[in-house]
Amino acid sequence: MAHAGMQMLGFALALIGVIGLIIGTMLPQWKMSAYVGDNIITAVSMYEGLWMSCAFQSTGQMQCKVYDSILQLNSALQATRALMIVSIIVAVAGLGVAVMGMKCTTCGGDDKVKKARISMTGGIIILIGSLCGIVACSWYANDIIKAFYNPFTPVNTKYEFGSAIFIAWAGSFLTIVGGAMLAASCPRKTKSTTPKYPISRPASSKEYV
Repeated sequence: MAHAGMQMLGFALALIGVIGLIIGTMLPQWKMSAYVGDNIITAVSMYEGLWMSCAFQSTGQMQCKVYDSILQLNSALQATRALMIVSIIVAVAGLGVAVMGMKCTTCGGDDKVKKARISMTGGIIILIGSLCGIVACSWYANDIIKAFYNPFTPVNTKYEFGSAIFIAWAGSFLTIVGGAMLAASCPRKTKSTTPKYPISRPASSKEYV
């Protein structure tokens, strides 16, 4: 029961993490305009995401524009896009594999050892997907930091972290925790106390009819 509870908790955390990865990937607030120096105009806030850039006005109106061409994007944005998509696909595939190996399901048959190995394999796949998400977020964050502290970057084009990158980070960490719990839920083999060979009974020394 302890292993079943760990599997269910790990699956729930991984599922929440995948949802966070999907939401973070879709949101346009990966970076937002930073008000530093003389850039104190707050009437319009600029946001940039993986798929579009948006301008949010103080009146509550938001105007977004999808990026016209992939080739015009910088290498960090292209790599982040690819890694986030790979992270979501791999993590979802890992969740599907983990479901087959969980003790509360009957998809993988009745063999407990086989199901445990399937669950462990699903956890490892989820770990790979979550690592892709962490690398993607860290890569994009490093690009924001480098541009922010670059003295040649104009003040009105400096950006800081947006809410979407934190959501994607949180989703990645939840996914890696859930995947680790699924990968560690495989029970250890216990030594059998029953003898491997049947005990031969000694023949009676006197046999009479």
